Amino acid sequence: MKLSLNKSYIVFNLIGWLLLFTATLAGPKIFLSEEVLANERVLYYWLETVACAVLAFTLSFIISIFIDDKINFNNNWKRITWKIFIIFSIVQALYTLFIWPILDFVQECTKYESDVVMGLVGKIYNVFYFATLFVIWLFVFLTIKIFHQLKTVQLKKLQLETNLKESQLNTLKGQINPHFMFNSLNNIRGLMLEDVDKARNMLTSLSETLRYSLTKSDVNSISLEDELEMVENYIAISKIQFENRLQFETHIDQESLSKQIPPMIIQMLIENALKHGISNLKNGGIVSLSTTIKGTQLQIEVINSGTLQKSKNSTQLGLKNIKKRLALLYGEAATFNLRENKNQVVATIKIPLI
Repeated sequence: MKLSLNKSYIVFNLIGWLLLFTATLAGPKIFLSEEVLANERVLYYWLETVACAVLAFTLSFIISIFIDDKINFNNNWKRITWKIFIIFSIVQALYTLFIWPILDFVQECTKYESDVVMGLVGKIYNVFYFATLFVIWLFVFLTIKIFHQLKTVQLKKLQLETNLKESQLNTLKGQINPHFMFNSLNNIRGLMLEDVDKARNMLTSLSETLRYSLTKSDVNSISLEDELEMVENYIAISKIQFENRLQFETHIDQESLSKQIPPMIIQMLIENALKHGISNLKNGGIVSLSTTIKGTQLQIEVINSGTLQKSKNSTQLGLKNIKKRLALLYGEAATFNLRENKNQVVATIKIPLI
């Protein structure tokens, strides 16, 4: 919304003009006068103040709309200064043109007869008087205008950053399902000729897993408990392939079950442990999942038998996905670490508790 049409600014502008003219017109004439003033004279001073304030408010409102519509503060400041100077001069002319007929009308309404006749010198002084007040208003308005514009730019920037984050997260989420399906369908294809029943069971588990991933694709966080249900289903699929070569253990802190985590992030850790760890071991190995709460962070740790080794054919899509999603959702408050320790690969995620 433009500043000139902002309700709070309009009220502030009107009250500001009333206070300015009260402090310079009615206030000194009424409260600093040493003589007792007639009622019609007091009434005239107040109406004079209100009339000057309303005229000033009207002119400033029109000018503020013009500045909002026609002046871009991102342009050359020299050109902006000239435009404001021209507007300032026009306002002085308009004020001088309208103020005296208005004050004559006010004087007639109050039946106040002044002993002082306003001459040319007095009217010229009045122009400088109003110019001073208008300079004060212009300074205040431009200050608020620039602050309002900076705030609007910052808000738009935040909205763009938020939209960009959402777009990036949606892209990363879109990588999960194809990546997971590719590996699972390859496993099913290998089972089709060996054991049809196992292949059918694997398809059923895969269907449940995909249903979960699709229903959670439009959210950025789910409870750890919901994620664990999906992990158990994924392990059931994997055990059909690895049989006795895969042992899976869990050590879950019960207090962590209600905590929020990015969907399918544990599944990707497990998948990475199986693909790059257990599958490379002739006798298989152990995959251990543990969750603990440490201070203000939730720690998720997946340990698998094996060693850290980079395959030339590996794109490391899963690990890159995890790092990017954590960075987008939590910034530097979340960490992901992958290390080798005594023939074991340890993947650790730390997420701030929200």
